[in-house]
Amino acid sequence: MKQFLYLIAVLVLFCFSSYARETTQVKVASSIMNLDMDNHAIDQMTQIESKKELKKARKAKKRAEKEAKKQQRLVKNINKKRKSIDKNERKIKKLQSKLLKQKTKGKLTRVDELEMNQKIDKVRIDILKEKEKLAKLERKQ
Repeated sequence: MKQFLYLIAVLVLFCFSSYARETTQVKVASSIMNLDMDNHAIDQMTQIESKKELKKARKAKKRAEKEAKKQQRLVKNINKKRKSIDKNERKIKKLQSKLLKQKTKGKLTRVDELEMNQKIDKVRIDILKEKEKLAKLERKQ
């Protein structure tokens, strides 16, 4: 009987000890899983931060490209204005030489002379307006 009780006591202790090992193993496994989850969460957080940084970098790149395009358009508009001013100045010289030529030949009437002078004045006004616009564009640059 002593042996029987001793056997039952050993079996009970063995069962409890194996159960205790299982719970510690489960606890260890769960703590390892928690660590893995924490590491995974940390990885996700770094990925999120890197995504945010990537978004910021893309946004900055887009802004820089937009600014570069704006600058190119500005330079292009400035060149257009300068060409237009030069063209109008050549037009004035051409009209003045035509006016002078016709005056010397005597083929010019007063009405024709007034019309030519009006054209010249109109082109001069256009030149002044374009010079003002050019000054604005150059200030922006």
